[in-house]
Amino acid sequence: MNSAIPVITIDGPSASGKGTVAQLVATELGFHYLDSGALYRIVALATQQQNIAWSNAQAIAECSKSLAITFINDQVFLNNKEVTSDIRTEAMGKGASQVAVHEPLRKVLIEIQHAFCKAPGLVADGRDMGTVIFPDAPLKVFLTASTEVRATRRYQQLINKKQAANYDGILQDLLERDARDQNRASAPLIMANDAVLLETDNLTISQAVNYVLDKYQRFI
Repeated sequence: MNSAIPVITIDGPSASGKGTVAQLVATELGFHYLDSGALYRIVALATQQQNIAWSNAQAIAECSKSLAITFINDQVFLNNKEVTSDIRTEAMGKGASQVAVHEPLRKVLIEIQHAFCKAPGLVADGRDMGTVIFPDAPLKVFLTASTEVRATRRYQQLINKKQAANYDGILQDLLERDARDQNRASAPLIMANDAVLLETDNLTISQAVNYVLDKYQRFI
């Protein structure tokens, strides 16, 4: 990593909107964008394809070392095959949350994530971007919303994609993911001491993006 390259980290729980906000902030600033959650979704998909249980920490870490992961614009490639849609299913979201608890895997993915830090700058979203991966980032944002609001957003996303959706099931899934993310021993989901809190329950996407941009302007 180059400490002279500006980094904005946006951490938060599932379905908080951090990915959308991070992408728009990156576009506005002309920065690179890191969707760290996609890496764990890719690992979940790859291990499922190889019949590796998501509870098998060592096998998952070994498998991840040999994966060829490429991001080209909005497309994601695994071993030269596009998997953009495959990793965005609810099943892979659950899988990502389960493999992410394993410290051996998180260690393997650190170098990959650091490689995204390139000029002119980076916006990175995830759960440990500001606490573990980029602890020296000049601006750290913890973006969140109530569980009910997040469940409603996820439900609406699925409906808009014409996919089957059940609000109660989504709500329960988010509660379980939050518990795994917050209670895992390695890099749990917590707000960095020097992060700013952005609660989006009553904010539009544009308002959240402008909040982050305004905060960043104060840092430069």
